[in-house]
Amino acid sequence: MLAHVENPTPQGTRVPPLSLFQLLDPGVLADPYPLYKRLRTEAPVHWDPYLHAWIVTRYADVITVLHRFVADRTPTPEQLTKMGLSSLNPIAQVMIKQMLFMDAPAHTRLRSLASHAFTPARVAVLRTHIQEICDSLIDAVLPNGKMDLIEELAAPLPAIVTAEMLGVPVSDHQQLKEWSADFAEMLGNFQHNPDRVPRVLRTVQEMTAYFRAAIAEQRINPREGLVHSLMTAEVDGDRLTEEEVVANCIVTMVGGQETTTNLIGNGILTLLRNPAELQRLRNDPSIIASAVEELLRYESPSQHTGRLAPDDVELGGKQIRKRQAVIAVMAAANRDPDRFSDPDVLNLTRQDNRHLAFGWAAHFCFGAALARIEGQVVFETMLRRIPTLSLASGPLTWRTNLGLRGLVSLPVTFQDHDSKRSESL
Repeated sequence: MLAHVENPTPQGTRVPPLSLFQLLDPGVLADPYPLYKRLRTEAPVHWDPYLHAWIVTRYADVITVLHRFVADRTPTPEQLTKMGLSSLNPIAQVMIKQMLFMDAPAHTRLRSLASHAFTPARVAVLRTHIQEICDSLIDAVLPNGKMDLIEELAAPLPAIVTAEMLGVPVSDHQQLKEWSADFAEMLGNFQHNPDRVPRVLRTVQEMTAYFRAAIAEQRINPREGLVHSLMTAEVDGDRLTEEEVVANCIVTMVGGQETTTNLIGNGILTLLRNPAELQRLRNDPSIIASAVEELLRYESPSQHTGRLAPDDVELGGKQIRKRQAVIAVMAAANRDPDRFSDPDVLNLTRQDNRHLAFGWAAHFCFGAALARIEGQVVFETMLRRIPTLSLASGPLTWRTNLGLRGLVSLPVTFQDHDSKRSESL
């Protein structure tokens, strides 16, 4: 809900080439990196009048924004009412209680409770189970010789894992995925789309009712998972309200699915477009962890995020006024030649690969360890079990979500396949 505008450009008006509104062009959306490069080289801290926001694209500057600028940027219901957007109040009521849109100390309080369920040690225990889920999904498509990698693997796998992490029935994973995609459309786009509002409102109402019911059920029949952890957690005698539990289950559900679905889809596409690196990974699966980091850098699932200036500040030689909106473009920073050598070249064993795909500092994605393991398992399993994987013919369509980069579908084919599961390498 950062920098949404009702009428981004009058009909017939040409958007300047350095505006991020260029991403509304399907051609630019398919390959945004030339636009990011122009921004980074010509105007690394750029006022975008169409977004009413500063666009920041260099690695060092993006880190400054992520580290020091204000995340508490969601309009309150009262502010929306004054703007004539009271219909969005139910959405704002949820978002203002989500840690994604908070700063310390409120953010610290919520994150410390939620992140306990996602520690690397706890997530590592899940690797075997994630492998089982991945294998079962691949088993279902192997006889077909083709699949839509998004619909049949990249979307359901993180949805199933997220349902289990939350502690809700796995049978609900398809519904969770539909809600997640709807909510993510709002999070990832600049423009306020009135046609989308009724659907997002319905999604928020349905998600809220769902998690309220889960809380009520788990008061009677507790089960392990984030819902129960947030319900029962205490910090210095302080407990979360039901509204806080619901709001942060929603943001965890969305984050746990969208980033990982896009990592898997973008990653497989990138590997298929870079056959030499693909073969390198086939020949040496031990580089899988490094490969996932490079795939995250090269095609970041989360392209940008918003902040507000904490005070009047100077950045990149530009004066930014207090509370002005700033969009930090992590995907541009991840291809900054001042930080990464040959940034437009895929190098699966890249050293010193401190990319910004998961953010930075206090708001670094606490689900990063889980997303990494899911990516590692999927890529290793796909390449081992489907050695003849190739792109199906036809154009690719990217989701119209400008901030969460992912494909609508990814049709792939394969001639040979194994008839049974092989042992992990």
